[in-house]
Amino acid sequence: MSAVRVRRVVTSGTFSLDGETFDVDNNVWLVGDDEEVLVVDAAHDARAIHEAVAGRRVTAIVCTHAHDDHIDAAPELSALTGAPVLLHPDDRELWSRTHPHRKPDGDLVDGQVLAVAGIELRVIHTPGHTWGSCSLHAPFLDAVLTGDTLFHGGPGATGRSYSDRPTIEASLRNRLLTLPGATTVHTGHGPDSTIAAERRNVPAP
Repeated sequence: MSAVRVRRVVTSGTFSLDGETFDVDNNVWLVGDDEEVLVVDAAHDARAIHEAVAGRRVTAIVCTHAHDDHIDAAPELSALTGAPVLLHPDDRELWSRTHPHRKPDGDLVDGQVLAVAGIELRVIHTPGHTWGSCSLHAPFLDAVLTGDTLFHGGPGATGRSYSDRPTIEASLRNRLLTLPGATTVHTGHGPDSTIAAERRNVPAP
């Protein structure tokens, strides 16, 4: 039995919202072993992600939220792998701005457990960056995948449509910063962090 691991694939493209467009590098996460993987945030380049999958079975393509830079490659990757695309329903409206003719295949629900390679990832609804933002906690790996909700340095951005600063701070205090301090934080952009380090970067209520 091969070891379960988390691999980062960095892809590049643009993020557009509220009439502005920015160049961005995104972290795409592959969680699994030599037989099967779960893909988190299929960004920009479906073929590069598919190459990193390297013939393994893809159990699901999970979208931490529906900003275009995190979902633009999801339908193509789904077609290449046969895996379902999963998104929290509160981000369906935002999803439709990028993919008006292709709906996600299933919903993410708070507390839902996703299985891959013999381990479990628990869905944590963490609204604020967007209404449907979710994180994935993998206790076996001492890791949490936070999308754009929590970065190295603190909370994700909330200055655009579908976001709210008090909401994201409450999500962080109540849902993520309660995880064990040694938990590695795998983010949607940039370097990793830990829960203990980020407790210093989220203001008290």
